[in-house]
Amino acid sequence: QVQLVESGGGLVQPGGSLRLSCAASGTISSINTMVWYRQAPGKQRERVATIFSSGRTNYVDSVKGRFTISRDNAGNTVYLQMNSLKPEDTAVYYCNADIRSGSTLYYTPYWGRGTQVTVSS
Repeated sequence: QVQLVESGGGLVQPGGSLRLSCAASGTISSINTMVWYRQAPGKQRERVATIFSSGRTNYVDSVKGRFTISRDNAGNTVYLQMNSLKPEDTAVYYCNADIRSGSTLYYTPYWGRGTQVTVSS
């Protein structure tokens, strides 16, 4: 059984910082791409930041220069460092990862349950 668990959300003032973490656990053989999404009330889920197994990253334009995605050396935990936060960053942030578990030969997408980020004074 594979699980993704996010942590690190909370309430922060505009201009502040938060660091989100997403840890994958279970019978994991390998993890390919890891992604942070977010969904604000009344809006569609948005892909925020991606890190590929190669280490290459990309970001939605609205967070470029403010957010940084990274992975730990084991590759099972992904982070999202969020700086210069704005009220429009308020959303539930979800972790997504393509994971090969056990002896399977294919990758399956898994989702975490999300963590709330609220940017408000």
